[in-house]
Amino acid sequence: MCSCRASGGGLVQAGGSLRLSCAASGLTLSNYAMGWFRQAPGKEREFVAAIGWGGGTRFYSDSVKGRFTTSRDNAKDTVYLQMNSLKPEDTAVHSCAARFGRTAVTGTWHHSDVNYWGEGTLVTVSS
Repeated sequence: MCSCRASGGGLVQAGGSLRLSCAASGLTLSNYAMGWFRQAPGKEREFVAAIGWGGGTRFYSDSVKGRFTTSRDNAKDTVYLQMNSLKPEDTAVHSCAARFGRTAVTGTWHHSDVNYWGEGTLVTVSS
């Protein structure tokens, strides 16, 4: 059972930056790949990014590639999402997700890939 909670969201102008954190407890983080999803108002939840158990592999959706970077610190049980060059279309509740396994991250995650979902944090980007 994971108690995962994202934080760091807020209101930012287009072109600005935010850094989200996901504090994970209740599991051995190094046994899990970690991902980020987001859900905009009136839309389905979508995959954003993922990072392998040791941080050696990463994968990003086309919509955020080149602007977002995910990283992790297993010693601190924390995963990060650095978001730069934010756009109004990035406005959404952003959540972290845990996927069991020490395997490389090579593609988009589906909802069925996720073992545990974390509580989200709202990111609002004004134009």
